[in-house]
Amino acid sequence: MPISLKKNSPPSRTAPPTAAATAILDVAERLAQTRGYNGFSYADIAAQLGVTKASLHYHFPSKAELGRALIERYRSLFGAALDAIDQQAKEPHEKLKQYVGLYNSVLSNERMCLCGMLAAEYATLPAPMQEGLTLFFDANERWLTAVLENGLRAGTFLFREPANERARVLLGALEGAMLVARSYGNPRRFQVAAAYVLADLGASSHSKQRRTPGRAAVRRPRRI
Repeated sequence: MPISLKKNSPPSRTAPPTAAATAILDVAERLAQTRGYNGFSYADIAAQLGVTKASLHYHFPSKAELGRALIERYRSLFGAALDAIDQQAKEPHEKLKQYVGLYNSVLSNERMCLCGMLAAEYATLPAPMQEGLTLFFDANERWLTAVLENGLRAGTFLFREPANERARVLLGALEGAMLVARSYGNPRRFQVAAAYVLADLGASSHSKQRRTPGRAAVRRPRRI
């Protein structure tokens, strides 16, 4: 069963958000995933919701507050998706396939990973948003590190560097592949790149490379 990022109420330090606040977040998230944080304004959100900018400021006094709430909600949704993967998938390789599926589902909707998109604008973001992005990527790296370590112990994966370093490479490769695929308007580019990254982890593939040097370790995904 595919895991997806289903919209739920964003985390709150006080009371749960109202329906109006959730609607604002939904529109702002879509704009941020397609235009970037600096590519939309409160006027854009108000126009799409058919409300005044003043009503937006009532729920989120500043755009920085809105941006922080967006990251918190996305981090919460992604964390729930990772928990679901842990519950549904037992094998490390299957967990990574489902993890890649999270990114693929976002890209197939002509959007980008929210935090990946915002990371491209990191230097211009308010400090609370920068901190939120770091927390998001840290959580992903920890989860990936645990999956990679389990796969290494089980003999499913084979790599020489520390698991946390391979986790950083994997996360960076997927986020980067999304950006490139988006620039071509072709999700297939992401799928091919992800397939190579996962194939490179296979212990059987590395074993085959040692036995037959010069030959491909795995069946290469079709070029596009």
